[in-house]
Amino acid sequence: MQLSSMAAPLSLRAHPLSTRAPSRPRAGGKPRAVAAGAGAPKMAVRYELRPGQNRLLHELSSGMCMEVIAQEGADEGGRDLNPPLVFVHGSYHAAWCWAEHWLPFFSGRGFDCFAVSLLGQGESDAPSAPVAGSLQTHAADVADFIDKKLSSPPVLLGHSFGGLIVQYYIANIRDEQYTERDGLFPDLAGAVLVCSVPPSGNSGIVWRYLFTKPIAAFKVTRSLAAKGFQTSLPLCKETFFSAAMEDHLVQHYQELMKESSQMPLFDLRQLNASLPVPSVPKSSVELLVVGATDDFIVDAQGIRETGEYYDVPPICVEGVAHDMMLDCSWEKGADVLLSWLKGLREDQR
Repeated sequence: MQLSSMAAPLSLRAHPLSTRAPSRPRAGGKPRAVAAGAGAPKMAVRYELRPGQNRLLHELSSGMCMEVIAQEGADEGGRDLNPPLVFVHGSYHAAWCWAEHWLPFFSGRGFDCFAVSLLGQGESDAPSAPVAGSLQTHAADVADFIDKKLSSPPVLLGHSFGGLIVQYYIANIRDEQYTERDGLFPDLAGAVLVCSVPPSGNSGIVWRYLFTKPIAAFKVTRSLAAKGFQTSLPLCKETFFSAAMEDHLVQHYQELMKESSQMPLFDLRQLNASLPVPSVPKSSVELLVVGATDDFIVDAQGIRETGEYYDVPPICVEGVAHDMMLDCSWEKGADVLLSWLKGLREDQR
């Protein structure tokens, strides 16, 4: 949340290149893999891919490239029946935050997985602007990848401010009546909001902290707005991770977070002026809202707000912190999501 290994190209048998009629001009071919020596890495501390993972560059309609870390699902996990999963990170993170634990976990259970780095983050190109984009442009970039490269609707997952991007996406999904309208996004099999910023933004959380937890408010401001997490290991740990997280792991992720953002994700004033995101009918998309009991950034009331806005009961995972997918008990959140995905598959049969 923000206050203010090269490998061969991936073959996706279960989800080949889409043959659907696109809503935007299409680029032919598969996502191209980063070739050894093809341009200087943008992160000085580069994430080392896990076995079976590929780093791809998806070319957007603008000509800029968006990093995608992909991992193919295991056949024995019922891969042909599972939707692909597309993961969207939040501020000070990039695709690597999903690649560490959750991509291996879900690909091992038969899900093709794709983690994107939004523009200006990770190994993605950076626009010539003070900020990486807006809620609208980031969601459109994710939609561009889904529209051009996946043949079946995915489950879209967003963490922190990435969750807000997912919320904007689901408010702009094209339906059968308006398939030819510009600006509407491809359909989804479902959506998951992980420790997400609420639909109204983070201002309500900030004000609650100021009046009820002023010391925490100071720490969050120092950590995120002033980027104190980059230089203080204890503050980084308190902001993103559980107290039980080993310091050497916190330091490793701290170094990656330092390098992940070439520029801010948003202009926060413009973002707040555009909120709340439009609400959607409950039946329009299957939605899971997940929070964490030890989240230092998004409080329980923020998670409840999100659940109430979409009329779904949120699930709060015990003993994990804001970075649920990286925390020492990351399996807890992954298990909750896997259980929901199994139910989703049964419902859609």
